[in-house]
Amino acid sequence: MTLNDLCQPLSAKVLCGDTDKSFSGVYVGDLLSRAMSRVSADNIWVTIMANSNTVAVATLTEPAAIILAENVDMPKESLDAATKNDITVISSPLSAYEISVVIANMTPENK
Repeated sequence: MTLNDLCQPLSAKVLCGDTDKSFSGVYVGDLLSRAMSRVSADNIWVTIMANSNTVAVATLTEPAAIILAENVDMPKESLDAATKNDITVISSPLSAYEISVVIANMTPENK
């Protein structure tokens, strides 16, 4: 499954980056120090944190995308940094829980 497959079910808008990427898991969390040790490469990271530190953590952990829950928008400076570092950022009106449920229901083992 690709990030693009998630955009419609999540009512999401792509803020920057490529949605043709596949992903291998999901991490949900807002504590940046915890995310730094838990987000694996090619995971989706669901959070409401949308600042330059979030982009810095994503640069280190290399997620497939950051999905911002609750229609959180990322400041232009942070989006510019995400674009420069090839980090996909998506925003959804859904809560982190609702995003997780949608993704879980879309995985092949849950169909």
